[in-house]
Amino acid sequence: MSGLHIPLDTPDGSRTEHAENLLAPNPSIMTLDGTNTWVIGAGEEVIVVDPGPDDDRHLRRVRDHLVGRRVTQILLTHGHFDHSGGAKSFAGMVHAPVRALDPRHRLGDEGLADGDVVTVAGLEIHVYGTPGHSFDSLCFWLPADRAMLTGDTVLGRGTTIIAQDGGLADYLRSLDRLRAAAEGLEAQALLPGHGPVLPDPIGALDGYIAHRRERLDQIRAAQAQGARTPREIVRIVYADVDRSLWAAAEMSVRAQLDYLERL
Repeated sequence: MSGLHIPLDTPDGSRTEHAENLLAPNPSIMTLDGTNTWVIGAGEEVIVVDPGPDDDRHLRRVRDHLVGRRVTQILLTHGHFDHSGGAKSFAGMVHAPVRALDPRHRLGDEGLADGDVVTVAGLEIHVYGTPGHSFDSLCFWLPADRAMLTGDTVLGRGTTIIAQDGGLADYLRSLDRLRAAAEGLEAQALLPGHGPVLPDPIGALDGYIAHRRERLDQIRAAQAQGARTPREIVRIVYADVDRSLWAAAEMSVRAQLDYLERL
């Protein structure tokens, strides 16, 4: 892969040879710097992945950035609002269909599913089903750049939560699948839905897998100390984490407790 560019201070403008990030202005504790909107293509035709929230300023910026090029399709890594909220508005601006795993977020006749291959200007995008963060999470492999777009399955900084519409068992399987794919495909970059590009895919995925296993061990230890409710477990396991993140941590703890109960 050539042309990997990682800005030092913001994910905005990060790029590989055929993918470029336009950062949405929705920073928060949960979205990090904001949502990464990825533009993929070469020449006059492109695909836009995750237009982001329904923010007219951002959507117009993406549209104006693409003047002279045609958006053939809009793809969603999953249906959470910070990725999909602006999809239909943006579709109206550029006259393109929206493809997603969840039919509720589609605009047009075609969805997306594991194993699909989407093409634009001679480039292939391979769809990987990676449920866990959400039930409908997808990742997109761009062979020309040896890069995997990971949505919220793998973030550029920190770790993702298991949302109420996700599940830890699925998530662990998805991480294992991505780890095997990264090795087998000789991936050179992960392009996340939030945060900076990860230029060491195997290292990042190994870190994610190890972190999840460690958290499960910590929850077992907290239970051994007498913690019973998710909130009690959060107070022990996430004691060194900013309290503003405890609500999200409690959501992840519930997912981990459900996982442990099913073992």
